[in-house]
Amino acid sequence: MITKIIDDSTVSFLVEEPDDLLTLRRIIKKEDKIISDTTRVIKQDKDYSRPDRGERIKIRISLEVEKIALDAVFDKLRIHGTIIESTNEAVSKGLHHSILIRIGDSLNVVKKKLQPIELKLIKSKDESIGFVLIAIDKGDCGIGKLKGTHLELMQNMYSGSSGKQYKTNFNIQAFFENVSKALDTTLKENDGIVIFGPGETKRQFANFLAKTPIAKSHKIETIDGIDSGGEDGIYVFIKSKAMQQILGQSKLAKVSSILEEVMIRANNKSRKFTMGFEETKKANEFGAVESLVFSEKIIQTHDEDEVVEFLNDVESKGVKVYALDASTDIGLQVSGLGGILSLLRFAVDT
Repeated sequence: MITKIIDDSTVSFLVEEPDDLLTLRRIIKKEDKIISDTTRVIKQDKDYSRPDRGERIKIRISLEVEKIALDAVFDKLRIHGTIIESTNEAVSKGLHHSILIRIGDSLNVVKKKLQPIELKLIKSKDESIGFVLIAIDKGDCGIGKLKGTHLELMQNMYSGSSGKQYKTNFNIQAFFENVSKALDTTLKENDGIVIFGPGETKRQFANFLAKTPIAKSHKIETIDGIDSGGEDGIYVFIKSKAMQQILGQSKLAKVSSILEEVMIRANNKSRKFTMGFEETKKANEFGAVESLVFSEKIIQTHDEDEVVEFLNDVESKGVKVYALDASTDIGLQVSGLGGILSLLRFAVDT
């Protein structure tokens, strides 16, 4: 998420990933003001005829928040409230309206005063590190964008080779050029590039990239041990030890380490971890939580307002909190373990 603090009560947001919608859900409260572009149907009443169905127009409004809720899969945030300002005279103040925030949308949030936990959430999202993952072989290439804990896959690219017997006119440089052009559409400033896959194609492609403008503004790393290309290679990498080593500063690598440590403690019959909402909530009351991971399942199966209040309380105590969605196997694992788990500083009788 791209954020800009305009003053001590106003923040501008540009949503880039599903996790950003959850962050906004934790920041926006009732009676806050939202300024955003939206659409609304304007109906024209004509003399001696039925009212028409109306025309949907784009407007910019200020909305006083009355209710806010996440979509079940974290891909939309619905904000309902009362219009207090509008760029169109046909849209009166005092009307009720809902704004649907999706990935790619921007909005301003105006609060009476930004609270410390809200500032912490805003700044932590600003520091999110992005990585472009490339699983390449002579036959195909998979490209994934990892931002925070969300993985977005591009469509597989194919080289045009025919298995082990390559066509006589097969040109791997042309394949590399096509992959490089695809990278231009997904790379953002400061994104790192990680290249892997079977054989030597990964190193050949890394050498190719080193001679392009991409290498001047992005760090490129090549790793061994991932023997799959394409989309399958991306998923193999995400579950590998290499991911934790190479992407050690990424949120997904940190979450993977936490999940692994929970499994170790469970196997050793240690009580210094929790699984499930009630267990974790109890541990938080004692100030025992060291780090916490949760998935979209916890929002789907518990009262949303209660979960949001709990997450903000945990993070206000200095606990590291990580959100996951179903785009990775790690997110699915956390959902399978009750949707929330934590590592504890000390054992608590839950």
